[in-house]
Amino acid sequence: MVAAFVLRGLCRARPALRCPLADLLWAPRRGHRLTPADDELYQRTRIALLQRESPHATYIDSYSSRGFVINGNRVLGPCALLPHSVVQWNVGSHQDITEESFSLFWMLEPRIEIVVVGTGDRTERLPSQVLRAMRQRGIAVEVQDTPNACATFNFLCHEGRVTGAALIPPPGGTVLTPPVQAAE
Repeated sequence: MVAAFVLRGLCRARPALRCPLADLLWAPRRGHRLTPADDELYQRTRIALLQRESPHATYIDSYSSRGFVINGNRVLGPCALLPHSVVQWNVGSHQDITEESFSLFWMLEPRIEIVVVGTGDRTERLPSQVLRAMRQRGIAVEVQDTPNACATFNFLCHEGRVTGAALIPPPGGTVLTPPVQAAE
């Protein structure tokens, strides 16, 4: 009730605020066409394929039970991926992983932030002294099955992190194929 008196008082004080109801319901009308103009109909649409943001980074294209395809190059057997290179890794299974087999990761400059370890088709536990040695040198270790390790490595490289990977091919017929090959 009080609000009604206040509003009535405002309307009497300022006659300019009063307007007929028809003026309030009025909507502007458009005087132009909403269809494209003639010159807009004949313009071409161009599509550019996106390139990798950092062409010098290492990416895992695919994997199989025999090895990996890294930046278009086939690597047979277990391998160690470093920021700008790939080397054969002399291990047969997760049981062969020692401090010595990880030594190449802490000798590099710039220092590697994280090493992603792919242990085959299952996530296996690494010896605690190996993990402790890596932690003492300031390198994080992420142990996963090889398919997930490949995806994690690619993700970390895309983020621009200084990343290494130690990968053992999964046994059996598992294969990661890039989208280009899957479409063919």
